[in-house]
Amino acid sequence: MVTPVPASSVRDNFYREIDGHCMAPLWEQLHALVPKQPVSPAVPVLWKWQEVVRPHLFRAGEIVSATEAERRVLILENPGLRGKASATHSLYAGVQLVLPGEVARAHRHVQSALRFIMEGNGAYTSVNGEPTLLHPGDFVLTPSLRWHDHGNDTEEPVVWLDGLDIPIISHFDAGFAEAWPTERHPRSRLAGDSDLRFGNNLMPVDWQPGDRSSPILNYPYSRSRETLDALARGGEPDSCHGHKLRYVNPATGGPPMPTIGACIQLLPAGFATSPYRSTDGAIFVCVEGEGESRVGDQIFHWSKNDIFVVPSWNTVTHRASGDAVLFSFSDRPVQQVLGIWREERIKESQS
Repeated sequence: MVTPVPASSVRDNFYREIDGHCMAPLWEQLHALVPKQPVSPAVPVLWKWQEVVRPHLFRAGEIVSATEAERRVLILENPGLRGKASATHSLYAGVQLVLPGEVARAHRHVQSALRFIMEGNGAYTSVNGEPTLLHPGDFVLTPSLRWHDHGNDTEEPVVWLDGLDIPIISHFDAGFAEAWPTERHPRSRLAGDSDLRFGNNLMPVDWQPGDRSSPILNYPYSRSRETLDALARGGEPDSCHGHKLRYVNPATGGPPMPTIGACIQLLPAGFATSPYRSTDGAIFVCVEGEGESRVGDQIFHWSKNDIFVVPSWNTVTHRASGDAVLFSFSDRPVQQVLGIWREERIKESQS
């Protein structure tokens, strides 16, 4: 009588056999590949500015020159994505320091970038030959394949948060980069030119957008804050967001860059948001005030310039001690174009 071979052994032998031909059984991985709801490897994380990030960034300024580094940046790596230079599964974040007298040399790349200014007044970023002066709270764009350099002709350091779509471009194996032969790209326009051309609900009569990125380089915080105040005076805060605005491309009404969306929100003193979640993982930075956010099971206490991550489909609530302002960016534009973005207001879904 022949003893039957256990089914598990037959399968194991079969799996080893097909593995040698670069094949694998879908039925062993199906539930992980097609989960019932998003399961992100990114985890909630908070970087404290005064206690941790700033001291290390300025220490980097003592040991690495801008010339050596090209970009003196500390990458903010999500603990669930170490070694991947990612804050969320799709976006990169880092903090950059340019000291007085320094220039971060000109280059360009496919990756789109944003700068959210945290410290320093009067340094500049130049994009395709147009410089824009930087002030805390300003939201500055460097769209895909624009020549750009940074410089600091003031007497104080300038620091900003960088946000790039590096993981998205890497996913598609679509990255290109090029260095300009000199430190600074030649200036072809005066500072503020793009704002005058496109920032007053006007644009040159025959101008046509060359791509889907905003023609505006700098969204000044003074205007953003003024608009938030007007929104607050005009109505009650949204239960999940407080008073929240999204930055737009004036030529299309869409996001400022096709891969990265950005928002700014005002949380009134004592206001607590209702639970909310969405499929776009977001990076937040506190612009003003202080408060706390519950992200999943974790509670983060934040104050000015602290940075934290809300991964995809993690429930989040915010509570402000006094009036507080949060800036955030995410990959929502990509998800919306693909038709996969989803949100949930928890109380509404349970009512």
